[in-house]
Amino acid sequence: MNLMTLDLAPAADQMRQVVAGITDEQLTAATPCEGTDVATMLAHVQGLSVAFRDAARKVEGPTTSTAPQAASKDLSPQWREEIPVALEELAQAWREPGAVDGMTTAGGVTMPAEIMLTVADNELVIHAWDLAKATGQPYAAAPENLEASWQMVSNTPDEPEAREGLFGPRLPIADDAPLLDRVLAYAGRDPHWEQAEQPAQPRVPERR
Repeated sequence: MNLMTLDLAPAADQMRQVVAGITDEQLTAATPCEGTDVATMLAHVQGLSVAFRDAARKVEGPTTSTAPQAASKDLSPQWREEIPVALEELAQAWREPGAVDGMTTAGGVTMPAEIMLTVADNELVIHAWDLAKATGQPYAAAPENLEASWQMVSNTPDEPEAREGLFGPRLPIADDAPLLDRVLAYAGRDPHWEQAEQPAQPRVPERR
């Protein structure tokens, strides 16, 4: 695959569909990303969409120089309207002339723009799956975006210093497993993760 021609639009569209299917009641649900609930993941998606959009445009400032740190409290009250717009702007920015040329920065990390494009793609592919699994939605990654994600995860050494801030340790996976499962396992995700049943809330005795 020629990474210079990789289009983020299919992955952004899939993320947008998953986001649209999330209910308010699911915001506190766990995701396959350990320690991250749905609201925090949505805040992360919104932040990364802005950061990678500005990286495509070679913007130097807080949106690209700050390491990504999201919490559920950071989720905008208007997230249903704002995230789709941010995703559309992200995809469009990487189609603009010069987007994949030279060096650029996102999350405080500087690298060749064409590599940054694959990082953005991988974020969309993996986190759309995270949110889909967390909220019981179907998900089938767009083939070219999934292939680009596979190239990234399979070429990242399984060493802590190479994977810090990107992936967890690789998980065992069969060579003939579906490509999405292999991408997830190489990114440190369990392809067979399921939402745990929520424990019953203890009943508070009535005051007499």
